[in-house]
Amino acid sequence: MTETQVPDAEAQRLANLRWRAAAQLSGLSSAQGASAQAVNALAVLHELAAVPETAADALTLLHELQVHQVELELQAQELRDSRAELERALHRQAELYEHQPVGCFTVDAHTRVCEANATGAAMLGVGRGEAPGLVLAAFFLEEGLRQFKGAMAAVAEGAPCGACLLVLRTHGGRERPVLASVAADPAGARYLVCLADTVVA
Repeated sequence: MTETQVPDAEAQRLANLRWRAAAQLSGLSSAQGASAQAVNALAVLHELAAVPETAADALTLLHELQVHQVELELQAQELRDSRAELERALHRQAELYEHQPVGCFTVDAHTRVCEANATGAAMLGVGRGEAPGLVLAAFFLEEGLRQFKGAMAAVAEGAPCGACLLVLRTHGGRERPVLASVAADPAGARYLVCLADTVVA
């Protein structure tokens, strides 16, 4: 081995150490978890620090690692804050839906109830948990039912919404006139139905 080959081999080894450290710091070892990457990065830094020629590199990389750690902590905090904000917004929307002063239903093509808010269930005369699975059309008197199905058909053909007046017969036999509004459910092949009293109950 010549004298020039020794420095070249050492330079190659040091360059390889620098590359390994940079790879760990930049997250190139994606197959490993974050903890394993941190351990490996520290091991590489220790190797760099043990050699006088690369001690300065070790300090530089250590500083980069610390900066990267702070960035990750800030990003994690932002994610936690965003999640908390989204959870509050979701809870607020759920509360608004649940306590609307009108009956809100999601029904399928056969008017089977998939979802209902508390007001809607009360209008049918059933409990909140009993509404899903019921056929909403079964609560309408015959003359209003034809109009309601016509409104659903119009929406199915592309109309933005349909509406009709009908009489709702509750589970207990009480009759109440309501205005029914129908729209397509943007989340799928269902319908959004809103029932509002036409007179003060």
